[in-house]
Amino acid sequence: MYKDRIIYEGWRVSDFIANLEPTLDLIMSGRSYIKGERSKEWIKKWCMDNQPGYKKYIPEVVNYFVNKYVKK
Repeated sequence: MYKDRIIYEGWRVSDFIANLEPTLDLIMSGRSYIKGERSKEWIKKWCMDNQPGYKKYIPEVVNYFVNKYVKK
């Protein structure tokens, strides 16, 4: 499964998602001082800026959050 793919030093896609999700949930629900945007580009930039130790684009992580937060 794609969530088991190792990205960086033993970190899997699912580890990055688990690390980012609580904070992004707060932002997207409006309970944070950060104003989130429901766009792929904003989510992509936010994920890259906030991933621990690895600041490159991870498509699986971004797509997970886009599917969760961006209205279709």
